[in-house]
Amino acid sequence: QVQLVESGGGLVQPGGSLRLSCAASGTIVSIYTIYWYRQAPAKQRELVAQITNGGTTDYVDSVKGRFTISRDNAKNTVYLQMNSLKPEDTAVYYCNADLKPTWFSVIGNYWGQGTQVTVSS
Repeated sequence: QVQLVESGGGLVQPGGSLRLSCAASGTIVSIYTIYWYRQAPAKQRELVAQITNGGTTDYVDSVKGRFTISRDNAKNTVYLQMNSLKPEDTAVYYCNADLKPTWFSVIGNYWGQGTQVTVSS
C-alpha cells in the first residue's frame, strides 16, 4: 500500500527556515508530478509548489524566491526548502503525488497526512 509521509514541520520565528520532506513508500513503479499544498485555519487548501518527474518546477506567487521544491527519485522523496518564512506561511503542509503503484494500474493521486508549520515570534 502506498504511503506518503511528511516530516520537518515545526515552530520557527519569522525570517527563519524549515525543510519539509515527503517520503513515498510501498509498491511504486513511477512517480510523476509531486505537489506541496498548504491549508491555513479557515482557508481553502492552496497549491504551493509542484515538480514534475523531469524536474520542472512551479510556485504560487506568494512563495516565489523563498521556497524551493526538489526531489530525489532514487529515494522517492520530495523536499520543500522554505526560507524567509512569514507568519502568513503558517499552515498544515500536505504532500500530494500522481503515481502508479504497479505497471498495470492507472495513475492515482495520493495524499500525505500533513505536517504543521507555525511561523511566530
